[in-house]
Amino acid sequence: MYFSKKTMEPVQEEQTSVWMCSNEGCSCWMRENFSLEEVPSCPICHSGMVKNTKMLPALFNHHKSY
Repeated sequence: MYFSKKTMEPVQEEQTSVWMCSNEGCSCWMRENFSLEEVPSCPICHSGMVKNTKMLPALFNHHKSY
């Protein structure tokens, strides 16, 4: 029997706007274009969130809520 590994294309990443939790002990973050509020609070610890950027795989949100 013969097994072949297919070569995978590298995932294209781009600089993405995200919301990051302001609490030092919490590592929660979310993409800005996937948040449900203009200024969200952390869903884990309920602290405020601040804007930042991350290198992430490119995604597109077809359903912008606001």
